[in-house]
Amino acid sequence: MPKVLITGMRERGLQSGVVAGIVTIAALFLAACAAPPKAEKPNPDPAKEPSYADAVGQLTALDSQAEDLLKRGRSDEAAAAITRGQPLQAKLLAAPHPTLEAMEAVSDLDDLYARMLLSNGHDVWARSFYEKNAARWKLWKPQTPDTLRRLRQAQAGMAECDRRMKS
Repeated sequence: MPKVLITGMRERGLQSGVVAGIVTIAALFLAACAAPPKAEKPNPDPAKEPSYADAVGQLTALDSQAEDLLKRGRSDEAAAAITRGQPLQAKLLAAPHPTLEAMEAVSDLDDLYARMLLSNGHDVWARSFYEKNAARWKLWKPQTPDTLRRLRQAQAGMAECDRRMKS
């Protein structure tokens, strides 16, 4: 502290510790008077919005369309349907807690894509989509006979990819 200030404080009978204490108390008093922080509103769950259910319906319809096209040997059109479904898939997966129906639609699109990739000889890429599905259904709670069936289906796809990559 500058000598003049120290001398002035001594002349007034104030000790530096007392001044520091007063400043501290004043700062605490001012902080206590401040408005409490505003509580942040939790973000609404997108899975509970009507547009989310609409997106599930649209993706389910595209899945069915792509499946039908693939069965009829129209793989280019099936690929186009799968591509149209990818933005819907991203929207559904953006929810913190996707619904079972949304996860089924997302999984079906990935399964279709994996089967197309496998049929075109892209075994490594196909395996990555099967792996995503296997992880989805392995971690899904609660497990149901259908989620276990989907897990086994994804594991079978991975095994087929592995077999093809070894030969």
